[in-house]
Amino acid sequence: MLLKQMMTPNPICFTVDQTVFEAAVSFLDNQFDGAPVVDENGKLMGLFTKTHIFRAIKTGLDMETKVGELMSTNILTGSADGEFGEVVNPLIPRLPIVDEEGKVVGMVTRGDIAKAFFNSYQNISLELDAIINSAHNTIVSIDAKGVIKVWNHSAERLLGHRAEEVIGRSIQEVLPTSDLMEVIKRGVVEPLKKVYLNDHYFLSNRSPIIKDGQVVGAVAVLLDISELESVSRELERFKELTKELDAIIDSSFDGLYITDGAGQTLRLNRAYERITGMSASEFIGKNVREIEGEGIVSESVTNLVLKRREPVTISQEMRTGKITLATGNPVYDEAGNIFRVVCNVRDITELNMLKEKLEKVESLSQHYENQLRTLRLQYSGSNKIVCNSMIMKDLLASVIRLSQFDSTILITGESGTGKELIAEAIHNNSNRKDGSYIKVNCGAIPENLLESELFGYEYGAFTGAKREGKLGYFELATGGTIFLDEIGDLSLNLQVKLLRVLQNKEITKVGGSKSIPVDVRIITGTNRSLLEMVEQKLFREDLYYRLNVVPVHVPPLRQRKEDIPALISHFVQMFNRKHKLSKSMAPEVIELFMAYDWPGNVRELENLIERIMVISTHDTIMREDLPPYLCETLLDKQPEIYVSGIIPLQSAVETVEKQILEKAYAQYRTTRQIAKQLDVAASTIVRKAAKYGISGGNSAENH
Repeated sequence: MLLKQMMTPNPICFTVDQTVFEAAVSFLDNQFDGAPVVDENGKLMGLFTKTHIFRAIKTGLDMETKVGELMSTNILTGSADGEFGEVVNPLIPRLPIVDEEGKVVGMVTRGDIAKAFFNSYQNISLELDAIINSAHNTIVSIDAKGVIKVWNHSAERLLGHRAEEVIGRSIQEVLPTSDLMEVIKRGVVEPLKKVYLNDHYFLSNRSPIIKDGQVVGAVAVLLDISELESVSRELERFKELTKELDAIIDSSFDGLYITDGAGQTLRLNRAYERITGMSASEFIGKNVREIEGEGIVSESVTNLVLKRREPVTISQEMRTGKITLATGNPVYDEAGNIFRVVCNVRDITELNMLKEKLEKVESLSQHYENQLRTLRLQYSGSNKIVCNSMIMKDLLASVIRLSQFDSTILITGESGTGKELIAEAIHNNSNRKDGSYIKVNCGAIPENLLESELFGYEYGAFTGAKREGKLGYFELATGGTIFLDEIGDLSLNLQVKLLRVLQNKEITKVGGSKSIPVDVRIITGTNRSLLEMVEQKLFREDLYYRLNVVPVHVPPLRQRKEDIPALISHFVQMFNRKHKLSKSMAPEVIELFMAYDWPGNVRELENLIERIMVISTHDTIMREDLPPYLCETLLDKQPEIYVSGIIPLQSAVETVEKQILEKAYAQYRTTRQIAKQLDVAASTIVRKAAKYGISGGNSAENH
């Protein structure tokens, strides 16, 4: 305790010039026995007490003697902030209290000390009573004779007696079944003893009260077992609920992730570890912001829930590459604050793959359905390549070899020569034959739509775009082959994007920013001279060389007329089936077809055969069923033989023979082909060529 808490402030003080008589009168009037002596500034000079007066009277000293002559100057002083221990010495009856300047600010007497002790004792006693009565457990204390000294409020409630009724009475009288006196006799502690008092069972801790080595009493602290049993049952029920909750959480097929209101990870189940492919140690105890910052997850759904204060569902990508669908739900306390966030997590990696496959299958199905519908409108026959000529057989052999490699192929040839069938043959004989085969005519799709058709688009890429977006032909063809026909009609803008596909094997959707890898073989076709277009700045040179890795040229029909009879037979059968006819071609018609140059190639031949079969009223197609322009063209091509005069017949025959051989050598590659066309032996061709001095670069060898 501090001295300023017990001192008498601003006490009566004497000056050195006051008389003993004046001091005696002041003592009588104010009922005090000593006062400090101060100077004119209030600083302490000494101490004058009744003892000084008694000495003056006893020695017969004049009462007009000055106080300053008799006062005690060798005195102790105290500070207002000093501790109570400074005045404990009983030899000091009074203590002046001064400040830093030596001025008197108070006085501490024995009476002040006694009063302070009494107040302190009273406060401690009241505080001790409050503590004992606030205790939840029952507390009973007795002295050495068994007289009750302490009986708290809990004892009043459980033992049925008020404190004022039992304090001072014998414990045996109030609680006959209590053996608390035995604790005093034995002087030892008895912990956790079960006792029965006032129809209650208690668990009691009983101890002797020892003072100066003597047992002066005993104290018992009792706990109502019925309450403990209730708590125990509640604890067991809580344990069962916890086990049940743990079992439910760990039995969930979906991943569960639980945090507190600050985003600190509390727990997660085994399914979450299985789905994410990561252990619980990477999450437990960490804040979700820290987890997101370390890249363990691409984005924290818990963090979004805490920011938005509402349920949130997002797609997450784990560091392991797994894609999950996470739904976070906030849990609020009574004050409306979020104290838990529970996240439900599902693995959608495989689901996304299945979705992509399904979308691809659906798109392919629609693509194939459109193609089949187109084919049905054209014909219902086979679309296999039909050929008899050596030039086409050599081409097909080359195609089969090229099919085994993934090189980019550029197929050139006039319109209608069958470039699409060559591309399809390459795909069907390649390692990608089980993959998709997509045909795209770059000249048949408007330029503003071609980009979205080739590369697909994201939602919102343009007005009218589907909400779910669309896969492009390149994505649909992944794992297979895409044939880009009429590649020369591609705009310069799309040429740049196609070049990127060839270089990086990746595409970017219209309206998208993410690069998508594609594994597709690219075959292109054109009936134009791309090299001339490069020179005219209509086609990119770098793209041309990327496309022209392996060139394949499909010859026009006029250079492989040996195929015409087989093609005629094929188309006649096909259209007979399609139109339910039974028509055939007269030999003279076939001869006329063989003589025609077919500028429209196989497509022109096919269309003409269908036309005359549908229009003709005869079962056998004759010369008169042919269109006039065909006959007129053939008539114009018939060679006219002019003779300037009469010459020997043998010379005339030799002249015609030489002309025919020269034309044959110019058209066919080998003597065998020439012999077949002229219906003679190969040796005859060689002999007559030597006779007329005819030679050909492609027919020197008799293959």
